[in-house]
Amino acid sequence: MTETAGAAASEEQVRAQVAAWLAENWRPGGGGPQWRERLIDSGWAAPTWPVEWFGRGLHRDMRRVVAEEFTRAGAKPVALDVTQLFANTILAHGTDDQKREFVRPLALGEHRGCLLYSEPGAGSDLAALQTRADRDGDTWIVSGQKVWTSGAREATHGFLIARTDWDVPKHRGLTFFWIPLDRPGVDIRPIHQVTGGSEFNEVFLTDVVVADSHRLGEVDNGWRVLQTALGFERLIMGAAAGGSSEQRRRAGRKDTAKADRQSPWTRKIGGADYIELAKTTGKAGDPVTRQEIARLYTLEKVNAWNGMRARADSGRGAASPLASIGKLAMSRIVHTGVKVTTDLLGTASVLDGDEDPVAAEVNRSSFAAFVTSIGGGTDQIQRNIIGERILGLPKEPEVDRDVPFRDVRKARATRRFS
Repeated sequence: MTETAGAAASEEQVRAQVAAWLAENWRPGGGGPQWRERLIDSGWAAPTWPVEWFGRGLHRDMRRVVAEEFTRAGAKPVALDVTQLFANTILAHGTDDQKREFVRPLALGEHRGCLLYSEPGAGSDLAALQTRADRDGDTWIVSGQKVWTSGAREATHGFLIARTDWDVPKHRGLTFFWIPLDRPGVDIRPIHQVTGGSEFNEVFLTDVVVADSHRLGEVDNGWRVLQTALGFERLIMGAAAGGSSEQRRRAGRKDTAKADRQSPWTRKIGGADYIELAKTTGKAGDPVTRQEIARLYTLEKVNAWNGMRARADSGRGAASPLASIGKLAMSRIVHTGVKVTTDLLGTASVLDGDEDPVAAEVNRSSFAAFVTSIGGGTDQIQRNIIGERILGLPKEPEVDRDVPFRDVRKARATRRFS
């Protein structure tokens, strides 16, 4: 890795370092595995990660500076210190051996992860999960069922949370693992969705042997690791809805005109943007339509600002509850976008097939929009987090919060404990 001034570096120093590195290493139209390796090893793909773990040790405020310089050079900013959920969580809670083994392959895309959290009967109440992990010397024997696992068939590893102690309340007695999915006893089955796709899966685990070296964090303290991982996930999902605003902000002063043409409210929908679709359907002059498109723009713009606020408030191992605002806003943005396009198309929005690709995309998006209200914690969960952790409202009552899990009705009914 090249030298860096670290957390004390000024904006001018960082700009100069990035520009010099890009001048030496980036060529327009470049990319591919070799470029990716050079980028990862330089530390500019994750500038706030520690220098010893493929970062530059910069303050989080310098992410913007790095992104602007990449954009000026015509190279796509990577920002793995924001987007790489799995590596970020391992950096927050993993041992040095785990960081050495997994961070670089994750950054390079050689390892791909999935989230083995939700179970039948333990979705919104995730702490009620019953997948069990029993210690056997230096290994754990894992058995149970996970559901709604995105990308499991393409993943090499999975973040798994399992119950390791049934004699303590449900939020305690959980342990977090990073498990290889090529082990005997792992059975991944696709779930066929109403959209026609199968990106979600059920994952059955039957006496899967997992080395203790794949445990993240302390035994029985997995809920803490899980909160870090969920925080990063919500930060990523919230930022996704404000991506266009972020691109415009990063474009820098010399690209302002081009960036303005890429505003969030001209986001592509089946080959047509909102404004063009309004023109095509003869509704561009309709005040209600114009108001709805403006509302969508406003939501995305404000969410982009909130995403910056949440990232500034987050550190490794301490994701900000502000990410829940972004996650909730993202859900509203997606549903609002679907409503706008549905209103513009009218009855044609329920069509499907290749003859009308715009309607087909809106139709598919109408079904898929509900994924955003569930994945990463439901909208209702985000509202609880915002109310309790940001607004300071009283917590909802939980009658089983302090009850040993084996005595909880759900656990007694299934008898999965020994």
